[in-house]
Amino acid sequence: MTTRNKIGVLDLQGGVHEHIFHLQALGIEPVRVKVAEQFDDLAGLILPGGESTCLIRLLNIFEIAPKLREAHAQGMKIWGTCAGAILIANHIEGDKSQLGLMDITVSRNAFGYQIDSFNTRVKVPKVTENEVELTFIRAPKITAIGSQVQVLLQIDDYIAAAESDSCLATVFHPELTPSLAFHKYFVEKCGIAVTSELTERPDRTSWMKFARIAKPTV
Repeated sequence: MTTRNKIGVLDLQGGVHEHIFHLQALGIEPVRVKVAEQFDDLAGLILPGGESTCLIRLLNIFEIAPKLREAHAQGMKIWGTCAGAILIANHIEGDKSQLGLMDITVSRNAFGYQIDSFNTRVKVPKVTENEVELTFIRAPKITAIGSQVQVLLQIDDYIAAAESDSCLATVFHPELTPSLAFHKYFVEKCGIAVTSELTERPDRTSWMKFARIAKPTV
């Protein structure tokens, strides 16, 4: 029997590296998932933001989608961010569903064009007691949920984050902010202990702070 004790990030397209960096900051060494056979020992899988049409096309081309559904049915947790949330939704307004793993309805590009992307700060009590920054980039909206889905964050007239027993969906990009809160929440949802006490990812360019600054010559 395979022991599921690792976290994977689907590495086909989209914001893969940012999720990797956040998980590593928590002391988790994630698996970059490129083929279906890598699902066998995963407790959880992150579907990153990117372009949902491109992602589902690649999942089908490489015959990953059926194995992903099977692994989910066998207990692998799924977190979809932005485009990933669209992929796992059971219902997509004006379109057919893709993976159909979570009983939510989403509206694509609900905020408009790229120029309409924005940041905001909110509290998500179940995830963290601290206020967190959220980044929305051509984000979808969750417009309806099923009876087995819980709202984690509602803003105005739409749901920005929700979860079921086996899935987490966020229409924003936690991986593009310093906060590690959502990554820690998902890792623990997968039954993996997080020993790191970091709440924010260290600046990847922080080494520059220690670079010597040459004094101007006279």
